[in-house]
Amino acid sequence: MSTAIVLFRRDLRLADNPALVAACAKHDRILPTYIHAPDEQAPWAPGAASRWWLHHGLEALHGQLAAQGGDLHLLAGDTLDHLRALIRATGATAIHWNRRYDPAGIARDAALKAALHEDGVAVHSHAGALWSEPWTLATDAGQPYRVFTPFWRKLRTGLPDAAPLPSAHARQWLRQPGSLPTAALGLLPTIRWDAGLASSWTPGEAGAHELLEIFADDAVADYAKGRDLPARHGTSRLSPHLHFGEITPRQIQRMLQDRAAATDARRHPDLEPYLRELGWREFAHHLLYHFPHTPDANFNPRFDGFRWAAADEVLLERWRRGRTGIPLVDAGMRELWHTGWMHNRVRMVVASFLTKNLRQHWQHGARWFWNTLVDADLANNTLGWQWVAGCGADAAPYFRVFNPYLQAAKFDPEAVYLKRWLPELAGLPAKVIHEAWRHPSVFAGKGYPAPMVDLGASRDAALAAWSALAD
Repeated sequence: MSTAIVLFRRDLRLADNPALVAACAKHDRILPTYIHAPDEQAPWAPGAASRWWLHHGLEALHGQLAAQGGDLHLLAGDTLDHLRALIRATGATAIHWNRRYDPAGIARDAALKAALHEDGVAVHSHAGALWSEPWTLATDAGQPYRVFTPFWRKLRTGLPDAAPLPSAHARQWLRQPGSLPTAALGLLPTIRWDAGLASSWTPGEAGAHELLEIFADDAVADYAKGRDLPARHGTSRLSPHLHFGEITPRQIQRMLQDRAAATDARRHPDLEPYLRELGWREFAHHLLYHFPHTPDANFNPRFDGFRWAAADEVLLERWRRGRTGIPLVDAGMRELWHTGWMHNRVRMVVASFLTKNLRQHWQHGARWFWNTLVDADLANNTLGWQWVAGCGADAAPYFRVFNPYLQAAKFDPEAVYLKRWLPELAGLPAKVIHEAWRHPSVFAGKGYPAPMVDLGASRDAALAAWSALAD
């Protein structure tokens, strides 16, 4: 009987899992394995919110396997050492995994594959996270894309009418002694701050498909407009499930297309705006693969000489805790702290405020998001922060500075979102909240801080610094 190890990483699902399906098709016995090795992901080991999600995602996967009579073999420590020990114990002749695209993951997989090949073990890597592998798309000149629109045009024209793989069923799930309980991985916080996360999310494959059903039934039809309104559930909220591989772009595409085809032709939802957003995720991974230095360095090297303000821990802490005195910024940062997520429109506003009005380096924001977002993804996080800061690929011009007051008035006109996350302001009229700078005594009486900077003056200072760089 042939035995294979399926190494799970960020693919915590049974359906549409190429590594698992291939292993089940070729081998009699399958040992599903997860090895927790955060040191091997340095310098971007998972942050606190990601670790919370990972704990519950592993528990959900274990439950799915148990329902089929299997088990998830959990280990912690050096990946190669553990794989070699499992190979000796089980007689496994092959290992299957789905590819990673972050720099540390690529380097680790290459080293693992080389060492295991030396040991005489077959290693099979599969494409299980993206529509298209990052190296398969190139400009007419054979270069990586640096601008989204032509990238999306190329990807979109070649996008298949995807048929996801079915759930895998092994002929025999192999159980092996020595598996750790999930709690032994130490993923949950010792001081429990995660109640808001627990009330907001259901990690796991089932939770992902439940959200997709809700999105397909409601928000997708109005996505082009609703995605900009933070008070509404106008987005899919699938980003953490995508990051942990609990659902794939191929599954999402197929389900939405099937649902649209089943509706009256006059009421077909326009799926293109949402598919385009999934395209941005693909673009982020394309950039990270081809420019692996960008999580720690400007994509545009001209910004290496930009005059960022000196790191100010007092300013940074007020920004992190939602105490800037700018309502939309504070609402977003409090939503992040409580739920591990923030609406995308608001993410752009809080990032602009940090990098333009406070002129703090974008890496301060990227690191905080990395620690607090349940969907903290190195590719998306890097692209987003560099885009807003103006130093990235397809960057918004540096002189584009989001005005939090105007953004709030336009996209949250009744201040529903602001009042939800700023309860001290809940009794004030929306017009007063949207013009907070005009009513300092009113806000002071509510215990709300005065604005930490003047938006106009700080914008002018940022543009002056940018003009000096441009000269």
